[in-house]
Amino acid sequence: MRPILMKGHERPLTFLKYNRDGDLLFSCAKDHDPTVWFADNGERLGTYRGHNGAVWSCDISRDSRRLITGSADQTAKIWDVETGTPLFTFNFDSPARAVDIAVGDKLAVITTDPFMGLPSAIHIKRIARDPEDQTGESVLVLKGPQGRINRAVWGPLNTTIISGGEDSVVRIWDAETGKLLKESEKEEGHKKTITSLAKPTDGSHFLTGSLDKSAKLWDTRTLKLVKTYITERPVNAVALSPLLDHVVLGGGQDASSVTTTDHRAGKFEAKFYDKILTEEIGGVKGHFGPINALAFNPDGRSFSSGGEDGYVRLHHFDQDYFNIKI
Repeated sequence: MRPILMKGHERPLTFLKYNRDGDLLFSCAKDHDPTVWFADNGERLGTYRGHNGAVWSCDISRDSRRLITGSADQTAKIWDVETGTPLFTFNFDSPARAVDIAVGDKLAVITTDPFMGLPSAIHIKRIARDPEDQTGESVLVLKGPQGRINRAVWGPLNTTIISGGEDSVVRIWDAETGKLLKESEKEEGHKKTITSLAKPTDGSHFLTGSLDKSAKLWDTRTLKLVKTYITERPVNAVALSPLLDHVVLGGGQDASSVTTTDHRAGKFEAKFYDKILTEEIGGVKGHFGPINALAFNPDGRSFSSGGEDGYVRLHHFDQDYFNIKI
């Protein structure tokens, strides 16, 4: 399996996302310019210029025509994917972090960081079909969690919002009323910051990764803990294979302690686990620093990783991968 090395960012990667067709890969980094690549050969298609701070996350509409990005410059922007034109800017009073578009592309959830005495918040915005009709008003603003909310995604049928962040609690909110429906139990939940959250297309369960060196699989409806995957290092990114029962975790030490280990020590690999048996089945090395982002192609035949080293590595699986037996 030879990786394709994609160099286009000058700063560490923060987020990766494929479009629904799996032919485009969008990458966000701390260098202000989200980038779109061809997902088969890693060729760079273009960048989205307009942010003025690190871009923390992005999401793409179902028809691949709109891109939404959340940035440290206290804005979230909607872009025309094809032309790279910014169509609308949501302004906040603090950095925007996670963005997620609802099924149907009519709503988006955006989280904002605590800043200058303001608490963190989860904002629900309407996305207009015609950019001319777009407004900046929030349909709903949810508050309560302490510290940054690193991820917020829509639950099944857009009825709920699932969030996780620095206070290490997974929460499920009612998307209509904003009421807190469920919280993860302290005993079985994460012990440190939740860094990442991945959900499969059917939304029946979801995976969280944390700095407590573990990832956990939860039932979306009941918020019961289903599985725990233990690793030797903090988890910055998680991904679920849409094809096989595989879970991928990526991480590494904190940026401040990176120079203390040799990259050959294999600390910076993407580790594959069997989803059911929670056993490690392999790893993919390559990054010269912690892995900050992971994404599976919707067809499950390739995956990409983004690192603190500024590279995106695109891996197309060999036939052997599909024959792994435990």
